[in-house]
Amino acid sequence: MRYFPIYVDLKDARVLVVGGGEQAAQKIRLLLKTDAQINVVTAGVGEEIDAELLELEGTGQILISRRDFRSTDLDGVQLVYVTTGDDVLDDQVSKEAKARAVPVNVVDKPALCTFITPAIVDRDPVIVAIGTEGAAPVLAREIKAKLEAWLPANYGTLARSAAKLRDEVRRRIGDGRTRRSIWERLFSGPFRKAILSGDDAAAKQHFEQLLVDNQEKAGGIGSVALIGCGPGDPDLLTLKAQQRLQTADVLVIDRLVNPAILDYARRDATRIYVGKTPGKPSTGQLEINRILVREALKGKQVARLKGGDPFVFGRAGEELTALQALDVPVEIVPGITAAHACAAAINLPLTMRERNRLFSILTGATADGIAEHDWQTLARANEGFAIYMGVRAAGGIRGKLIEAGIDLETPVVIVENGTLPEERSVETNIGNLDRCIADCGIRGPAIIFVGLNWARLGLSRPGKVEVFDGDGGGHVVPLDAHRLASKSAG
Repeated sequence: MRYFPIYVDLKDARVLVVGGGEQAAQKIRLLLKTDAQINVVTAGVGEEIDAELLELEGTGQILISRRDFRSTDLDGVQLVYVTTGDDVLDDQVSKEAKARAVPVNVVDKPALCTFITPAIVDRDPVIVAIGTEGAAPVLAREIKAKLEAWLPANYGTLARSAAKLRDEVRRRIGDGRTRRSIWERLFSGPFRKAILSGDDAAAKQHFEQLLVDNQEKAGGIGSVALIGCGPGDPDLLTLKAQQRLQTADVLVIDRLVNPAILDYARRDATRIYVGKTPGKPSTGQLEINRILVREALKGKQVARLKGGDPFVFGRAGEELTALQALDVPVEIVPGITAAHACAAAINLPLTMRERNRLFSILTGATADGIAEHDWQTLARANEGFAIYMGVRAAGGIRGKLIEAGIDLETPVVIVENGTLPEERSVETNIGNLDRCIADCGIRGPAIIFVGLNWARLGLSRPGKVEVFDGDGGGHVVPLDAHRLASKSAG
């Protein structure tokens, strides 16, 4: 982030606009939404002053000086916009403003700017600013258009209503966390609907009832949401997961949760990391259960963040049991499990009519070693399954399947870091499984698909998938554009 977003108080502040053309008018249209005193120096353009500016001057909304720029024009100024298009003059005003530590914006010349103006969605006093650091204004306008359509025109009335009630809420509710909960319920319930429909009497009634309900619930326990955060790509986070992240007081975070997902949470939420790293010291499940119970009994809203889906090798069942034993309210928020996401990332159907009617998900390892399964059933022809946590146990899994009679040519597809920028996928077979993992340097997290490949399903293998043949002592890497560039750079 090069430009730090910040809101500047312009009440009774002086803002200078150097230039009198159409671009000056564009900036002044925004500035007129504030309480700033707007001074315009035409910088010698005289009769070329934009007609809109002349009309604003006539109504007393701006003051125009028809002359060249002077250094004294910067006296007492809080912001400067330069719109002349004259390279020499633009550079002069920029340098003098910077020397005085006055923020300056020169239209279409980012090198001369110390601030930029974002695209703005105005629902006063709710203001949404959208910036691309000057790189792609068209994208900012696209986002602005979507927000304009989404936010009701009278959305600002909610904020104005909150301003009127803030002192009363603070007086009647001493605890900050409880106050925040009250505001969340006000803005998501019937109070919100009444305000936006203009029914102030109903809004007041809902407000009073909410405070009464809160007093009756005082001293109660909180709740826990067991949230599946998907395989890593933040775009795969569900809407419900985003909503729960926004209301959580405490985040209890697994190792495989992408840090980018935490950007959706409140910045003031307490963060407790409980990730389990294979072969290294980590927080045990009993301790995690205790943390969840402890925080909920303090009355907090707890979000337990897990990679994938909570009920697919996420140990959510154990946490659910511990919480229900103490009557702690629990909500399960499903997530996209890794097998589904990794298969989608490489266009590999898990089931297909008349070709693949059964698909299983299993874990490759437990705390005691290789997981035990019905290997005879898994080894049968036309069985497709995905192995979680199988990278370190690949040799043992291969041995179990071969002992059960699986065909050594049974296809295998391994997807490492699925959906993330560093995603990698390799196709091989059961006979080469552990060798492929070792030679290709696959360390996980990874999903191992067995009995599935594109040829069996009548599809084409994506070009990004590497092929490990094992015959020549190595693997074949498709030379797509990305890998060619990486090879050239190396």
